[in-house]
Amino acid sequence: MTTLIQSQVISNAKPHRSLLGGAMIIAGTAVGAGMFSLPVVGAGMWFGYSSLMLLGVWFCMLASGLLLLETNLHFNPGDSFDTLTKVTLGQFWRVINGVSIAFVLYILTYAYISGGGSIVDHSLSSFDLDLPQSVAGLIFALVLSMIVFISTKAVDRITTIMIGGMIITFFLAIGNLLFDVNTVKLFQPDGTQVFSPYLWAALPFGLASFGYHGNVPSLVKYYGKAPKTIIKAIVVGTLIALGIYLLWLIATMGSLAREQFVDIIDQGGNMGVLVAALSQVIDSEWLNTMLNLFANLAVASSFLGVTLGLFDYLADLFNFDASRKGRLKTAAVTFIPPTVMGILFPNGFLVAIGFAALAATLWAVIVPAMMAYQSRKLFPDSDSFRVFGGTPLIVIVILFGIMTGVCHLLAMADLLPVFG
Repeated sequence: MTTLIQSQVISNAKPHRSLLGGAMIIAGTAVGAGMFSLPVVGAGMWFGYSSLMLLGVWFCMLASGLLLLETNLHFNPGDSFDTLTKVTLGQFWRVINGVSIAFVLYILTYAYISGGGSIVDHSLSSFDLDLPQSVAGLIFALVLSMIVFISTKAVDRITTIMIGGMIITFFLAIGNLLFDVNTVKLFQPDGTQVFSPYLWAALPFGLASFGYHGNVPSLVKYYGKAPKTIIKAIVVGTLIALGIYLLWLIATMGSLAREQFVDIIDQGGNMGVLVAALSQVIDSEWLNTMLNLFANLAVASSFLGVTLGLFDYLADLFNFDASRKGRLKTAAVTFIPPTVMGILFPNGFLVAIGFAALAATLWAVIVPAMMAYQSRKLFPDSDSFRVFGGTPLIVIVILFGIMTGVCHLLAMADLLPVFG
């Protein structure tokens, strides 16, 4: 088997591929509507511990992505995550990994319907239009699901426009908040000195903010066997995401008092509630519009990206063809379950992000580390790229994944302190 695989992996790097392009794929995948959960779940530990948590998670998620790349480079460019898992870990882990990926995509679709309903409801309120949040979520899901149903090209074009708009509106709205940051609020939020215990319950949300691993096989296909370039793209992309998250924490925690987050959490911690609170501290109506527009674009682009992946995954799983009837069947399986959940439970944004992180600990952290360990046995004489740190790093990554999953389960059981 090893000889057969090795004979198939000879591939040259593809020239004229932009490093920035790969980095933006990574950053664009990681950054999205999930970032709105960070200030809310980080309110207990506030800015200092939130920053430390993000730095630690960034390192572990970077390491797991590089371990996935190490395995991927032993295979043909274009081979999927599914193929890598099947060959290195066997059919059992292939099934477990596939189920966890499908679960993450479904639960994130529901999360973005919940978040989309919340932010659409908040945006319409500025025009004196009052809709139930569940109805707003239904409208949000129907409009965007039509884009996915039409074609992948439609999603590509719309998402490109949205990401460009996100970048512009983010820096316009957040730039204003950054200029007016209250350093006392940021570094001395109140008289309470208890911060660190809240770190553990927030850890899964930090992990969910660096979920780019599904794009690693895509980068290998895009660049070919060019590990140095791909490594740079992953490092730069994840650093861009980290930088955006830190700026977002500074802008939110430097503008809102810590006790204000108690009320935000009591209202479900959804996107619209946080944006509404921030809108109160922005003097300019135009900048408020930019903040609302950024939030709408963030959740819409996240929804399109996740549902396109889920749509293609389910079409392949159920062998639905690309005809109009086949795409309609795929659309029904893709969108009806999470949309119904969004109508029944409109304020499940934070809960859904947490569950997505729980499943992501498996396919984005533990499985890549296990595959790298196994691939070193399958290809002992390979001179291909190998991640620094040897086996100890693999152990650290696996322990990080287990710890994050345990923290989420303990938080669900009310065995960890949760702010608010």
